Amino acid sequence: MQELQKRLEELEGEFLKTYEKLGIEAKLEQQMKLEKEVAEPDIWKNVEEATAKNQELARLQDETQPWELMKTQIEDLKELVGIADEGLKDEMSGQIEAMEKELTEMKKALRFQGEYDGKDAIMRITSGAGGTEAMDWAGMLERMYLRFFERRGWKVACLERVVGEEAGIKTAVYEVSGANAYGWLKSEHGVHRLVRLSPFNANNLRQTSFALVEVLPVIKADTEVEIDDKDLRIDVYHSGGHGGQGVNTTDSAVRITHLPTNTVVAIQNERSQHQNKEKAMEILRGKLVQMQLEQHASTIGELRAGESAGWGQQIRNYVLQPYKLVKDTRTGYEDTDPDAVLDGKIDGLIEAYLES
Repeated sequence: MQELQKRLEELEGEFLKTYEKLGIEAKLEQQMKLEKEVAEPDIWKNVEEATAKNQELARLQDETQPWELMKTQIEDLKELVGIADEGLKDEMSGQIEAMEKELTEMKKALRFQGEYDGKDAIMRITSGAGGTEAMDWAGMLERMYLRFFERRGWKVACLERVVGEEAGIKTAVYEVSGANAYGWLKSEHGVHRLVRLSPFNANNLRQTSFALVEVLPVIKADTEVEIDDKDLRIDVYHSGGHGGQGVNTTDSAVRITHLPTNTVVAIQNERSQHQNKEKAMEILRGKLVQMQLEQHASTIGELRAGESAGWGQQIRNYVLQPYKLVKDTRTGYEDTDPDAVLDGKIDGLIEAYLES
C-alpha cells in the first residue's frame, strides 16, 4: 500500500500545482457570484445582460467541474488507501492510473492562459482571387472546420454565408461556442494555400488557390473593449438575398466602420436591425482585439490602420499534387494525409502550434 500512497501523493501534488496555476479557486468565486446574480428575478429585465451572464456561468461550470470532481476523488481515495486491505490494491491502482491519465489531459488547459483564450470564437472564411477554384477551396476549408467543430461537440451558429456561382463559397462567418474555442482556433488565423489539379480547369493543370481564415475572440460586453462612439460610422441598408432579392422590406442590415483603423464589419440576415448592430459590434470588438495582438498595442487608441496581417500571413500549405502533404509554415509540422486533414482531423496541426 505504501507504493499506492506515494503515487497518490505525487498525483495530488501535480493536481494542486495545476489547480493553482489555472486559478480554479478564483473561478469558483466568480461562479458563485454569477450564480447569485442569475438567481435574481430582476435580471431578465435586461435580456442581453442576463443571457451573457448565464453563458459565462455555464462556461465557468464546464471549466471548474472536472477539477472539483477530481479533488473529491483524490480525498476519497486517500482515505480508502489508509484503511483498505491488500485485496483492493489492484482496484485502487487502476483508479489512480485512470486519474493520472485524466490529469494529463486536464493539464492541457495550461496552454490557454491568454487573456481571450477562454472566449468563444468568430471564424470568417474568405476566398481569394481565382474565381471558382478559389471559392471551391474556401468551401473545402469551411467543411473541414465544421467537421472539426462537430467532433469536439461545439455549438456553431452561421452568421453569414455567401455561396459561389458555380461552387464553394465567397465568404462564411460562424460563431463557435465551446471550451477555450478561441484558444484552440487562434492557430488557424491566416492565409491557407492549396495546390492541386483543378477540376475547374479544362486542361486539368496544377493550380494554386488561397483563402483567408480570420479568427476573433467573441467579446460581448462593451466594458471589455472600450470604443469611442465618435470613432464609429454606422450605416443601415436593405438586406439583400440571392439574386438581388430582398430578405425583408426593412433597413435591417448594418455596416459599422471604425474610422481610426478603417475596419469595416457588415452583418445582414433575418434578424432585427438592433440584433444585427449588436452582432456587428461584437465582431468589431473581436477584430480590434485581434489587431491589438498583431500590433502589440496596449490600447485600441494605439492601433494603426492597414497594419494587420491579413492576406500577407500565409500559415499553411495543402498540397494534393504532385504529392500529398499538409505543412504548417510556422511550426514545420507535417501531415501526409491531407484527405483526413480536410475531413476535420486538424488536431495535430493545432497541438503543434499550441506547443510551439
